[in-house]
Amino acid sequence: MKILLHICCAPCSIVPIQDLREEGFDVRGFFYRHNIHPYLECLKRQETLQAYAEMIRLNVIYQKNYDLNYFLQQVVFRESNRCSFCYHDRLKSTALMAKRGKFDCFTTTLLYSRFQNHDLIRSVGESIGQATGVAFLYRDFREKWKAGVDESKRLKMYRQSYCGCIFSERERFYPARRAAGMREH
Repeated sequence: MKILLHICCAPCSIVPIQDLREEGFDVRGFFYRHNIHPYLECLKRQETLQAYAEMIRLNVIYQKNYDLNYFLQQVVFRESNRCSFCYHDRLKSTALMAKRGKFDCFTTTLLYSRFQNHDLIRSVGESIGQATGVAFLYRDFREKWKAGVDESKRLKMYRQSYCGCIFSERERFYPARRAAGMREH
């Protein structure tokens, strides 16, 4: 079966690709870019994925444009619920790409992260799967978290320290302000 795997970054793709290939899937990747900020971060993640994909012989579709404005316009005034939009947008884009490419199903490397909301990802993915006619494959890859981290370090991959959006970057680098509920002026 042919599966399209949404890939947020190379380190998070290691375990899902290995597991899906072991299950017999013909895995192809899709790198979605609109939510990754700043642009140089997006390029670092893409370059790391390109090098890894070449190493493991993985075909990847790379989104051509970079529409950060679109992403920001969709989440403005909904910053505390931005992940819901972000999951939906990335999975919908993946499902539509999977439909055009006649894939049997789609899934995401977000299911590898222990920092993501799996229940919400699953719900959104299944809903999009029903709407598009391309099945969403849920797998919980988190039990191999440490193995994936160790492998990415062994391969000397670029490892980012936040999810990708400008808001997660802020939370990562200004945790004291977030915890104290302080506002910047």
